[in-house]
Amino acid sequence: MTEHRDIATPKRTKEILEKYNLSAKKSLGQNFIIDTNILENIVSAGDISDETTVIEVGPGIGALTEQLAKKAKHVFAFEIDDRLLSVLDDTLSPYGNVTILHQDVLDVDLEAFYEEHLKDAKEIVVVANLPYYITTPIIMRFLESHLSVDRMVLMMQKEVASRLSASPGTKAYGSLSIAVQYYMDAHVAFIVPKTVFVPQPNVESTIIRLTRKEKKDVEVKDERLFFTLARAAFVQRRKTLWNNLLKAFGKEEEVKAKLEKGLNQAGIDPIRRGETLSIKEFGELANAFSELELEMLEQKR
Repeated sequence: MTEHRDIATPKRTKEILEKYNLSAKKSLGQNFIIDTNILENIVSAGDISDETTVIEVGPGIGALTEQLAKKAKHVFAFEIDDRLLSVLDDTLSPYGNVTILHQDVLDVDLEAFYEEHLKDAKEIVVVANLPYYITTPIIMRFLESHLSVDRMVLMMQKEVASRLSASPGTKAYGSLSIAVQYYMDAHVAFIVPKTVFVPQPNVESTIIRLTRKEKKDVEVKDERLFFTLARAAFVQRRKTLWNNLLKAFGKEEEVKAKLEKGLNQAGIDPIRRGETLSIKEFGELANAFSELELEMLEQKR
């Protein structure tokens, strides 16, 4: 495949958009990348090889898909925009290792998809240039599924990337940091300049790499309670953990006594703020509450 054939050049992208009378759909958060170097760096960040099966979310006109197809064993790309199906048939026609699926990935039964397409995959990597407004739901959809995803390489808004990779005690650290880092190690790979997009977005973009942890920081007895507890601890960031816990569990004397016992058991001072607790501490607290049969108001609904 010669270099001038690459989709991600200003000239070729313009030709494709004009040929199909296309413009970026704002409602789908579309921006087309016109720099092959950036795409090659994304592929490198994913350690894509001929043993990698890639799940791509939102292939657009196929610019990133093309670079993935050059390295990967197979690419399954989920595209929701009807207008792009015939474009992808055309732009990706040289690659026999690409399957385009006209589906919203949030509606896909990932377990069934795994059984049908990924059972023999040596490693699975999710790659996505994510529309900013659905970044979190898509990440959590994959993490909470039973799909054994080895890595995720995702383009997203800089602020969201900093929340995903944040450490305890920092401003960006919150329930999203905990939810992601419970499963994965998160590292910012590189920043993507606005100038490589058509049209140019209003926000800075970042490539983040998530790698599945070989061993979780803490073994949690009730994951639902753990995640709900983490969310509750950040409902009012400026308030103490104790105040947020009362709001989440209730203020009855019996509940207060159990909360005190659980905090004591986990060795956590109730006047700390949620942002100071590590994932391990949240896990130990959730386990203590689970033993005391403390049920959150959110879980009772």
